[in-house]
Formats: sequence, structure tokens, C-alpha cells
Amino acid sequence: MLALAPLLFAPYTMTLLTEALILGLFAMSLDLMIGYTRLISFGHAAAYGFGAYACGWLLLHTALPMLVAIPVAALLAGMLAIGVAWVCTQATGVSFSMLTLAFAQLLYAVAYKWTSITGGSDGLAGIPRRPGPFGLRLFGTRDGFYYLVVIVLLAAFVFCRALVRSPFGAVLRGIRENEPKTLALGYNTRVYKIAVVALSYALGAFAGALYAPFAGFANTELLFWLLSGQVVIMVIVGGAGTLVGPILGAAFFLTVEHQLSNYTEAWALFFGLMFIAFVIFAPEGIWGLVTARRAREYADGTPRTR
Repeated sequence: MLALAPLLFAPYTMTLLTEALILGLFAMSLDLMIGYTRLISFGHAAAYGFGAYACGWLLLHTALPMLVAIPVAALLAGMLAIGVAWVCTQATGVSFSMLTLAFAQLLYAVAYKWTSITGGSDGLAGIPRRPGPFGLRLFGTRDGFYYLVVIVLLAAFVFCRALVRSPFGAVLRGIRENEPKTLALGYNTRVYKIAVVALSYALGAFAGALYAPFAGFANTELLFWLLSGQVVIMVIVGGAGTLVGPILGAAFFLTVEHQLSNYTEAWALFFGLMFIAFVIFAPEGIWGLVTARRAREYADGTPRTR
């Protein structure tokens, strides 16, 4: 279905779909922390914004092609996240969440003040899609860039699924369910936390690095705490701890935002009510509702084709 989308949808719809997939990658990266390790981050926009700024700066001030600048930006974010995680993981619970928020706001302040590098409040504008030579030039077109986003998202999903099903992922679930017991079994849980935060930030920065050439700009709004709150909502609404759920949550959030904003400027109020309803009546999220319905159908002997 994703492969056929450019043949079926209008350009505006394709723009929304591309943005939804980028946000899906962003939300899935946070799910590694929230859904599998129960590390609640209120500053995940730091990864997204850093990736966007790093990729944008590389494309504007160097000759690197887009397909090199994007992973380089993600790698830089992952390296930075090791230091951030080393500090944040000295605390737990709400204190950990507040430290992640503090680091994100610190990065926001740096981006706002460091005008010579980040452009200040104006940000970086005119970021090009410089795909590279030969057949790679296809990725510089609208449809080609969409396929690039699809490829990256699918590759990231396969990687994350393998990660959470590995022994490393089993330790992460142990930390989520009972960290003292995991410690008693001989695992250095802090090292695992640092590793998952670094991976999560690197994937989040990958999404931001894709967004920069997609939108053609990067500004301080990509680092603001509001975006950090929105991505937490995407994870919870979609279904934490599922990988697929946050992708659906991102698409749901973006679709509802665009639809409601056509009718009222107070769209966030109505979406907030939807979020409350999900938390109360469907805490497993959209993917939880889908899997629960399928389980009921199989239990009732309903044919698989239905």
C-alpha cells in the first residue's frame, strides 16, 4: 500500500503522508524508552531538533549529499546522547523525566542564541535535497524522497524489532518490570539504560534529519518542549511497547490536527479530550484495540479473512 501511494494520492496528501511517516519514526524511537524500558522522557524533541539542525547545517555548508548528511546527523546525536544519558540515568522516575526536559530546553536556548550557526529564531532556511550522483538523484524528487522515508522507516522497524526480541531487549523488559530483580541477576542496568537512550536519540535524530530536507528548514520549534509532549501522546495513543502502535499514533495525531484545525483554532482542546478518552477507555492504544478485536474474532471462530 505504501509503495502504491504516489500513484493513488494527490501531492498534498503525499506531503501529509511523508510527514506522518517521519513522525512515525520519531515516535517509534521514543517507544524504545517508554514502552520497553519505562524511561519517560519529556525532552525527546532534543533528538529530533538536533538531527534537523545538524543535517540542515551539513547540507547548507558542506558538499555532503543528503544520503550521507542524514546518517551523520543521527550518529552525532547518538554520541551526544551518551553524555546526556550518563547524567540523566543517575536519577529515576520523575527526576529522570525532568532532567531530559532540562537538557532539551538547554539545547533550545543554545539554538536560539547561537545565531551564527543555527540562525537563531529564524532557523536554517533553504535546506536543499542534494541526493547524490547517478541514480540517487531520484531521491531528490517529491516521490523519490517519500520512498526514501519509507525505506528508512521499514529498516528502523526491522532493527528495533530485532533489538527488542534479542537478549538485550529481554534485559530492557526486565528493567521495565522489576529493576531491582534485574540488578540482582547481575545486570548493570544503568549501562543498558544509557545504551537504549543513545539508540533512541539516534533514531529520533534520524527522523529530524529526514525532516530538514523534507521541509526545507529547521527552527527552534523542533526543539521546544511542546513537541516533546506531542510525541509522548503519539506513543500512548498508538500503543506503547508495540513499535507499530507509535507509528499509527503519529499518523492519527497528524490527521486529527489537520482536520480539526480546518474547523477551529482550539483543535488542541478537542484532541486533548480524545487523549483523555484513550487513557481511560483504551490504555493499550490504537494497536491494542486492533489486536484485541482480532483475538476476540479468533476466539469466536471467525474466519481469518474477516
